Amino acid sequence: MDTHIQLQDVNVYYGDNHALKNINLEIPKGQISVIMGPSGCGKTTLLKSLNRFLELSDHTCISGKVLIEGMDLYAPGMDVTEIRKKAGLLAQRPHPLPMSIYDNVAYGLRIHKMCKKGCDLDNRVQQYLEMAGLWAEVKDRLHAPASRLSIGQQQRLCLARGLAVEPEILLGDEPTSALDPLSAQHIERRLLELKHSYTIVLVTHILRQARRLADFVVFMYLGEVVEAGLAEQVFERPCQARTRAYLQGEF
Repeated sequence: MDTHIQLQDVNVYYGDNHALKNINLEIPKGQISVIMGPSGCGKTTLLKSLNRFLELSDHTCISGKVLIEGMDLYAPGMDVTEIRKKAGLLAQRPHPLPMSIYDNVAYGLRIHKMCKKGCDLDNRVQQYLEMAGLWAEVKDRLHAPASRLSIGQQQRLCLARGLAVEPEILLGDEPTSALDPLSAQHIERRLLELKHSYTIVLVTHILRQARRLADFVVFMYLGEVVEAGLAEQVFERPCQARTRAYLQGEF
């Protein structure tokens, strides 16, 4: 199992609240890793430590190392924009840009100067809409406002926008929690297809979803990693009593 992301003695404080406690973890490359646990246990905090989104919150203090293929994201002089391009985030609710469907996908390509205008840009927009499973539904209205899409379509558009800047890692913070079952199924299907090209790290509070998607599982409780391992092992033969209790619905 190749390690893509490594956390070494990571601690996070929100003011006096010790949100992450001495996290040591290796996340495998080219698989779907699911972070699960009860509400308030630090899942989203852990996820956002992987692309420095925690810095957007006031009174946050972070220590330790987060390494992506050996590169410390928190080392002095690191380019935060480049880090966030490398590890894109799909949020709970979609946030399309206030522009057309086409321009949402083209936006990152333009600001990062990743392709030429005209036919090349058109082809790239189509490519990423196809990867997100949205092209067939929007190809005849690419210049309509993104806000006119359903919420499920907006989430797939945000996925296409994130893929367009060619990240190595896709982060998902409960990316289906605001969606209807059919739209959630669309997103899950896309993620299963994309794991062959990306390392995917998801937060979910839905055990059924974790079982469907996970290759690797991280179980958290009260800011600590209680257990981490291959999904089959954690779900069928958990080592820790707290993991067994959670899987049995005791808390």
